[in-house]
Amino acid sequence: MRESCVGLDIEGNGFFRYPERVCLVQMSIKDRPYLIDPLQIDCLLPLKQVFLDPGTVKILHAGDYDVRSLDRDFDFQFRNIFDTSIAASFVGSKRLGLDAVLKEYLGVEVTKSKKLQRSDWTIRPLSKEAQSYAADDVRYLVKARKSLSKKLKSLGRLEWVAEECERLASLRFVPRDEDTAFLRVKGCGNLDGKSLAVLKNLYELREDEAIGRDRPPFKIVSDGVLVTIAENPKGDHRKIKGIGKWGNSDMLGRIRSLVEDGLKEDPVVLPKRKSSGRFHLSHSERELAKLRLKKLKQWRISIAEDLKVEASLLWPLISLNRISQTPGSIDQEFEMKEIRRWQVKEFGDDLRRTVTSLNE
Repeated sequence: MRESCVGLDIEGNGFFRYPERVCLVQMSIKDRPYLIDPLQIDCLLPLKQVFLDPGTVKILHAGDYDVRSLDRDFDFQFRNIFDTSIAASFVGSKRLGLDAVLKEYLGVEVTKSKKLQRSDWTIRPLSKEAQSYAADDVRYLVKARKSLSKKLKSLGRLEWVAEECERLASLRFVPRDEDTAFLRVKGCGNLDGKSLAVLKNLYELREDEAIGRDRPPFKIVSDGVLVTIAENPKGDHRKIKGIGKWGNSDMLGRIRSLVEDGLKEDPVVLPKRKSSGRFHLSHSERELAKLRLKKLKQWRISIAEDLKVEASLLWPLISLNRISQTPGSIDQEFEMKEIRRWQVKEFGDDLRRTVTSLNE
């Protein structure tokens, strides 16, 4: 028998294993939780049918990670999602953690253990404490949706959340580009081309070790160590703070070899950045754009205060930036990918009037 709605959550092992994988899927029907173990079950295809069924609402809390992870590991996609975190933000909640939302809208006290939140969910058997923790993540989601939907309906914002959840359901896992992944290393932005070539070799060494040892890269050696070596490739690397096991003689020999190889290679040329949407403006035009942006922000804040929600929910700042620079492009702005249908419907005319007044 088809259920009209089910709660859903997952647990992963990204703090302990590499590459990360989904280790537990929790679902609830009404207020009864079920734990599904993908490490023990070979075929999860029945879940795919549920997730794609438009007649069953899948209720998640802050579901971005869940949607992307389930797509990555099982090629699962979604139709008809309701996210209780998104819903709570649109009714004006300030605290959006699951425990806070459950307390505010259901009066339920759920204590979330940080130790369990960041535990290794690969380990079997799961302790009773871990099972209870996982079950509580979905136990009250169906009731929370009912309470939040009632509040959203009274505020006339059900349509807003529906579109936000529609966008959430469309998310997909995007594999990283292995050729440029090293450019995500924190602190690499100030390195020159030669240093980046060295960094690339060091990054690949860390990746190989992380996969071989089934440990996250940050537990092998930090980004800071990689950048420090790349900045000073001929220095005494044993003295680098946090070098850890990379400071032993065998590892230092490998590092020196990779450093030398990197210095012989062509300097890395950074890919061109995508356009930020900014236009080339004269000094006077930039000053005028700043004034427009200030007024547009005030417009957004004023509405947010009336509605008692965060201003960032109502209209994207990147869009206000573009409008401040080219106020005559307001119609094209309504078609931009960042803009929601509900935003244009609710605030488009008011924004158009505000933009017109900026030019008077």
